[in-house]
Amino acid sequence: MPEKILIITSEFPPQPGGIGNHAHNLALNLAKNDYLVSVIADEREADSEEQAFDAQLNFRVIRIKLKSLRFRMYINRIVVALREIKTAEIVMASGKFPLWLVAFSSYFYNRHYVAIIHGSEVNFRNPILKASINFALIRFGKVIAVSNFTKSLISKLELKSVVVIPNGFDASDWKAPDQISELKGQPRLITVGNVTTRKGQLNVIQHLPYLLNDYPNIHYHCVGLPTEKEKFEAIARKLNVAEHVTFHGRVKHQDLQQFLKASDIFVMLSSKTSSGDVEGFGIAILEANYLGIPAIGSIGCGIEDAIDDGGTGVLVDPLNAHQFKSAIETILKQMPTYSRNARDWAEKHTWDKVIFRYIKELETL
Repeated sequence: MPEKILIITSEFPPQPGGIGNHAHNLALNLAKNDYLVSVIADEREADSEEQAFDAQLNFRVIRIKLKSLRFRMYINRIVVALREIKTAEIVMASGKFPLWLVAFSSYFYNRHYVAIIHGSEVNFRNPILKASINFALIRFGKVIAVSNFTKSLISKLELKSVVVIPNGFDASDWKAPDQISELKGQPRLITVGNVTTRKGQLNVIQHLPYLLNDYPNIHYHCVGLPTEKEKFEAIARKLNVAEHVTFHGRVKHQDLQQFLKASDIFVMLSSKTSSGDVEGFGIAILEANYLGIPAIGSIGCGIEDAIDDGGTGVLVDPLNAHQFKSAIETILKQMPTYSRNARDWAEKHTWDKVIFRYIKELETL
């Protein structure tokens, strides 16, 4: 009989988020390989969008109902998780609360427990939170990190079974668009992701005055939830570069593909926040690569595993404007080579290939 796998995740589509993207594709591809998969995720919106999304999946999704009192949701999560773990053979946790929840559940049921760690949830600055996550990880028989950087964040725990499986992406969602949007600028830089300090849009904006000396027509396009848009716009105005920056907000997938294809370089100059929030990998980089767009990304985070430095893009200090400009110059001078390498690199990271690395680890439990 096929093994029963339960995935408990802190995020899940159709809402955005890297952890949710990962959990969705993991479940989808395990189900394609004949595992009986169930997913526990929170309900984020009390409307029909999530119901419609869940209905077309090839696995079961259990949504924790949205409550005005968050405490009631936490209790409900525990009750539902314990009920579902009782009939599962393998339990996988992805995200902060699921790590705590599954570690707690391990005291009641003898199952195969697998933790998937992305970055921020194992990098708390608060010593109590950090200790609680470290204690939780000890309860798992196997820990899978999405990057070597993420693995390094728990190196002091000296866990017996920690493996690295880089993130994948669903190639079926990323086909070269029939039409290409007309984007301002030359060169055209683009970042796709929540507009926040961690994603690094502000770093790019702060480098623009330096870049304008050599690239007077440069334009930076920001696509994604406009969380800190107003703050970043104010800084752009103060630096007199506002006319070189466009915040597009969230866009439809078809439009996103057109934006990417019309861009020259994908940029993710991610920064570590004061709370310890870090970039664990950078799936958006692979998606851009698949369309032939090279990338510039930050050293000192999971992006180091998402970019083949000198092949598919360039890794830089996100706060160093000179390194950033040099990376742009390097890529533009060798664009055909970088573009070809980017496509080849992305092909190696599609979920239909990555899933077999997960299956290999599950078979050793």
